[in-house]
Amino acid sequence: MAKFMNVVRTTVKAECHDEFLEHHSKFSKYDGQLSQFLIQTGDYSYCFVAIWESEGDLIKARPVMIEFLNSIRHMMEEISPELGVTDPVSGPVVFER
Repeated sequence: MAKFMNVVRTTVKAECHDEFLEHHSKFSKYDGQLSQFLIQTGDYSYCFVAIWESEGDLIKARPVMIEFLNSIRHMMEEISPELGVTDPVSGPVVFER
């Protein structure tokens, strides 16, 4: 079974930056999650990346991840009316070195 990855892009409100980082520092790994990263891509822009043992493990963790997102949603800027405050993508890992 191939590894699976999800990536979530977001922008944090300037006044919530420290609180956002504090919440992420407490973010725990879920069953089937191999690793997770928070990448700062701009002053207030971030990408959260997680690698999973399988797509099924990611699917099982989604309700808890959505609950976490709902707890920090007020800290993030809207990306667009269509996307809301996050731009999530996921898929199988096709290359790893």
